[in-house]
Amino acid sequence: MKVEEEEGMGHKTRKDVIHTFQVNFFSMGLLNAFPWDFLDKELTTSETSDIIIDILQKTCLHPICLKNPPSLKYRRRFLRELIKRHETIAAEPLDVLYEALGELMFAQEEDLCYKTYLLPTGDAVSLAENVALISQGTTGLVTWEAALYLAEWALENTHIFKSKTVLELGSGIGLTGIVVCRSSSPTKYIFSDCHQTVLQRLKDNITNCLTNSDSNSASVSVEELDWQNVSDEQLQRIQANTIIAADVVYDPDVIACLVKLLSRLLNDKVQENHPDVYIASAVRNPQTYDCFKKELERAGLRHVILKDSVTQVFPYNRSSTIEMTKIYV
Repeated sequence: MKVEEEEGMGHKTRKDVIHTFQVNFFSMGLLNAFPWDFLDKELTTSETSDIIIDILQKTCLHPICLKNPPSLKYRRRFLRELIKRHETIAAEPLDVLYEALGELMFAQEEDLCYKTYLLPTGDAVSLAENVALISQGTTGLVTWEAALYLAEWALENTHIFKSKTVLELGSGIGLTGIVVCRSSSPTKYIFSDCHQTVLQRLKDNITNCLTNSDSNSASVSVEELDWQNVSDEQLQRIQANTIIAADVVYDPDVIACLVKLLSRLLNDKVQENHPDVYIASAVRNPQTYDCFKKELERAGLRHVILKDSVTQVFPYNRSSTIEMTKIYV
């Protein structure tokens, strides 16, 4: 599904503001990040509440929300905030607001919700995610910041993926790979993870976002890839030109396995050329990240931090350090 394309994420015009509401709402962005001040100003200076109707049409009443809704709790909080802003400034109540909230009041929250990320082309990528950050013993059922950053980086570096066989390590629920497949025309894309529940959710999201998509021409597969126990036969079958990963450097206990796997992939004698390896990492714990770099050195692998700025496409907190690393022999 596509939404009408808008330019940028700024708040310069009424149209921009409504688009920002839509982008933030569908990705379940923090409510305090919405441009409420502009809405208050618009309601104060306008004689009508048309902007509220427009925001509703682009969020809670939009076809995307009807098919792939954000969490019930989130939609309730959003509508209550919209009602509060309207009641504070506008004289006349707006029935459509109360009707929208009323429909949600007796509904039951589910473990599953959808976050929809809007691409610059207007394409919408809707992913089924768990409401809880940690569920069924894994953090892989939600999208993390580094995956969003890697997807944004991929949008600006489509040449790295075009006509290539791409392997993604730790795909999680699939955002980065789905964005690459829909924007960069790889020949083949291999998603991979090791947790059974994550793999099933990944397959569901791929079916929803890629199987029936006109913007995907890649051959897509999903591999169960246990970094510690992956066989030479499995790696030789994959034969990737480009390898990517996001948010895989978070646990000191898995760093050695990850680096050993990267070393095997980069030193594969069967391939004529070494693959390109790119890893996006949110540096939450500097000690853990330093451990990763030292492990790379011990394995004889070199790395360089890519310093080029990346345009922000998706609404998320970029205050934490996110580094793009290229690894090579």
